[in-house]
Amino acid sequence: MSDKATPSKVNLKKAFASFSDHWSPKIAGDINDAQVKLAKFEGKFDWHHHDNEDELFLVIAGTMRMGLRTGDVDVGPGEFIIIPRGVEHRPEGLDGECHVLLLEPKTIVNTGNVVTEKTVTELDRL
Repeated sequence: MSDKATPSKVNLKKAFASFSDHWSPKIAGDINDAQVKLAKFEGKFDWHHHDNEDELFLVIAGTMRMGLRTGDVDVGPGEFIIIPRGVEHRPEGLDGECHVLLLEPKTIVNTGNVVTEKTVTELDRL
């Protein structure tokens, strides 16, 4: 949004169609000290945790498996899962590409406590 005083809507279908890279969240909006991000998942991510931030993963299309040390949880379209700070997890896009809306603090780094080739520190804004 260019002008915080003027609300604007986001069409999720168009927003997801505007990028093709995987595991690289895009900022779709700001809300207080958090951001709404869109990401495409394919295959497995890296095991990691976030010391200070909780994360919400809302599946828009496809199926995501949230790997947890206590057991995996499959999340389908229209479903979400909240991962509390400190909980080790590994998202995975099942059966091809999965489209996910994330709600998380602005301070978060996508790979949390680890740095890998999937770490993104400078996010693009849609």
